[in-house]
Amino acid sequence: MSDIKVTIDGKQVVVPKGSTILQAAQKVGIHIPTLCHLDLHDIKMVNKAASCRICVVEVEGRRNLAPACATPVFDGMVVKTNTVRVLNARKVVLELLLSDHPKDCLICPKSGNCELQELAETFGLREVRFKDAKQSTYRKDYSTTIIRDMDKCIMCRRCETMCNEVQTVGALSGINRGFNAVVATSFEVNLEDSVCTHCGQCVAVCPVGALSEKDYTWDVVEALADPDKVVVVQTAPAVRAALGEEFGMEPGTLVTGKMVAALRRLGFDYVFDTDFAADLTIMEEGTELLDRIKRFLDGDKTVKLPILTSCCPGWVNFFESQFPELLDVPSTAKSPQQMFGAIAKSYYAEKLGIPREKMVVVSVMPCLAKKYEASRDEFAVNGNPDVDISISTRELAHLIKKANIEFKDLEDEDFDKPLGESTGAGVIFGTTGGVIEAATRTAYELFTGKPLEKVEFEQLRGMEGVRTATVKMGDLDLNIGIAHGLGNARKLLEEIKNGNPRNFHAIEIMACPGGCIGGGGQPYHHGNIEILKKRAEAIYREDANKPIRKSHENPAIKELYDTYLGHPMSERAHKLLHTKYTPKERV
Repeated sequence: MSDIKVTIDGKQVVVPKGSTILQAAQKVGIHIPTLCHLDLHDIKMVNKAASCRICVVEVEGRRNLAPACATPVFDGMVVKTNTVRVLNARKVVLELLLSDHPKDCLICPKSGNCELQELAETFGLREVRFKDAKQSTYRKDYSTTIIRDMDKCIMCRRCETMCNEVQTVGALSGINRGFNAVVATSFEVNLEDSVCTHCGQCVAVCPVGALSEKDYTWDVVEALADPDKVVVVQTAPAVRAALGEEFGMEPGTLVTGKMVAALRRLGFDYVFDTDFAADLTIMEEGTELLDRIKRFLDGDKTVKLPILTSCCPGWVNFFESQFPELLDVPSTAKSPQQMFGAIAKSYYAEKLGIPREKMVVVSVMPCLAKKYEASRDEFAVNGNPDVDISISTRELAHLIKKANIEFKDLEDEDFDKPLGESTGAGVIFGTTGGVIEAATRTAYELFTGKPLEKVEFEQLRGMEGVRTATVKMGDLDLNIGIAHGLGNARKLLEEIKNGNPRNFHAIEIMACPGGCIGGGGQPYHHGNIEILKKRAEAIYREDANKPIRKSHENPAIKELYDTYLGHPMSERAHKLLHTKYTPKERV
């Protein structure tokens, strides 16, 4: 590929043929404002709408202004990004956008994180000249996880690109024209009646408040204020690798101890770790994997291989609605969030001597699909849910700020026991490849009967969308597939439908790019792969520093089985820790 020389604001830059003006400007540190542009470097996906026109620039020899995000460079091109003509054009475009946008910034969920708001401040707009623009009034769509407020939609089409091109879910598309144009579901049904998986990636990329997570922070406050309730909290592994970003810390800063301290100051009676339930998941899912493999090796032709991990609720929603013919392939193990809730409201409630109805289980998750998962009827006993409230990493940050807690100044504290004891294997659930690596650490020793000297399976790590690896377990070559992002998951599912040509024994799938570290409820990262990599590095650092790094060696897990569950896949374990899947017919 040949290189091209371009001059931008007097600076010369050499870029590959096919680059855009925006990419060339970024290479020399020249900032061009954008709204619709979204460059997902890790999956080589660019939002090509070029609809907002905020990024217009002057190109020498061209009569009209050019959108920098969609205009390819040519050799010798001369570009100016800061002329009076350019600034005036951007200001008019911005005013037109604001003329048809609600002015409720004080109560908007994206206030402080709104890119339109940020641009208005940058341009110093204090009034909008266009007063007669029609402001459409759409009904708000309140799902369990996501709120759609289409009055705020600016038709940037980012959510559409994410939903259709990256995740291949197909829940969103542009409809109508002019002032009535918005991005909506088919036939404008509610999200919960659509094929939406509740992964929240649309929320993660929306530049305004058109899409936001349903906020449950005040529900948490009410529970904490109720003297008749025992309120326990669990925190997912990926939360500790990203929460600090909400308080100005560098991406990849581990804040495990400060997070625990903050949760205690908020008033939770017990602060536990979802990593405990991740270890429990490995015991159940790993046993299920080994059982299928042993039956397969014994010649049982009815065995369903590969086994698919079932930890990610966005992924579960995806295969229930789009691959109903494969419902008998995934593991029946519940997710760690739901395993924790089931154990907390049975085993631990009995230890405390209280009825399950007196306990409130709150989970802090990087994922918006966890809100939907917690509300599913099968995860309740007589109408009482195993997990009462699920909040995102962003919501936890809001709670800490509401309580005026100086997060950075907190001394590190430890989780409570026994449901706070975990291993390094539980921690790595937070990143793509982590679940299957944790499972392999345990499966290797149980299958071979030999100790695993080196627990790191480097071949299972990385950020490629689809990865494959073979792990030697005695005489068995364990063939593993890994996918993150639902578009990549679809590729592997199509292979399974077509007969599993690569002879996979196990496949790990996570709905969000990067896994849980890139979840829809994490601090906004705007598709920056470097931020995701730093979060993943933090996860692996915590794993490396754990004294115990294999799930089956967790003493609290051993005690749980010895005194309560019996053994993995026992009758009681199956009742509490496993589920079944049902096809979902949605628009």
